[in-house]
Amino acid sequence: MHLTLRVNGVTKQDSSTRFMVFKPDEIIAFLSSIVTLEPGDVISTGTPEGVGIGWGEFLAVGDVAETEIEGLGRQRNVVVAEDLTTRRSFRYIH
Repeated sequence: MHLTLRVNGVTKQDSSTRFMVFKPDEIIAFLSSIVTLEPGDVISTGTPEGVGIGWGEFLAVGDVAETEIEGLGRQRNVVVAEDLTTRRSFRYIH
């Protein structure tokens, strides 16, 4: 499957799942053997080459990031400022 990421209309990542170490079907098979996957679950697999930190580029408020996976669809996200007044802190108990 073809994978793309555009930021403000400029292509930043353009790759394919064929370059992944573990293929999507292998990842899904493994995860479904240890947990029940439900509609809407998101599986984070990492990212292809072209991440912004390598170029010293970072998203800023107002930027539009569009990701697309061939055969699955497209997602569009606008970067907004964090509202620190609603931020919750978490404490881990050991």
